Amino acid sequence: MHYRPSPCRSHSVVPSPLEELEQSFLVLAHAATPLTLPAHLVCDEPSEGVWPVDQIRTRLAHASTRPELRTRTWCEVVRRAQTLGEPWTVVAMAMAVPVLRRMLARLSRPAHLERQEVEQEALAAVAAALAEVNAAGPGVDRELFAAADRAVHRLVYAARRRGEREADEPAVHLGRLRARDSVGEGAGVGAGDEYQVLVRAVRARVVDLAEAQLIARTRLHGESMGTLAGERGLSMRQLYRHRSAAEQRLASHLRHRAQ
Repeated sequence: MHYRPSPCRSHSVVPSPLEELEQSFLVLAHAATPLTLPAHLVCDEPSEGVWPVDQIRTRLAHASTRPELRTRTWCEVVRRAQTLGEPWTVVAMAMAVPVLRRMLARLSRPAHLERQEVEQEALAAVAAALAEVNAAGPGVDRELFAAADRAVHRLVYAARRRGEREADEPAVHLGRLRARDSVGEGAGVGAGDEYQVLVRAVRARVVDLAEAQLIARTRLHGESMGTLAGERGLSMRQLYRHRSAAEQRLASHLRHRAQ
């Protein structure tokens, strides 16, 4: 599942994948007719009736909520997501946001691995697990979180390995490029300049122009992947995959030239 920035939002402030999911969830909870769940899922008072889904999540995440109530709530939310689809898929994934935030806050990631990419990987893993997990299972929530944890650690491991390989490159360290203050048109550049590396790679058909622009705008200029995803009509996950594939081809090309 992918969450695209709304075209009406300003490109200057693009929400991260978790923030965008949270916005979608709060719209459901605060609508004129809010999406609700039975309050007895998270409390022992059947007279409470129904609560908006954000209130259910608040109680679900509270330390005083008993494990059996958490299990009962997660089973119902996952059951609805699997049998009814949207908007319950959004609700089920948003229920995981508090735990995902804590998980990702503790994660040690390389400096060149962007937070948005890690968030998108975690959400993609939760979405995949959500479709397969046993909704009646006692550890349904733990299975979702475990899937996210495995996915982000695989991503971090791959990023570290890629960084180690690129540390030996004679020209450009793609994972560690930093934003530039300014680049004048027609300005002279040295043979090792990152822009010239990208120009030569396009001429050699290692990457195409769109891929080179993607690398330059996000790695060199520091533009948000969310902004470019909105421009190109792609999900952030798709764009991260495209950039990773282009960077791997470029790194391989540079290694070959250095031999």
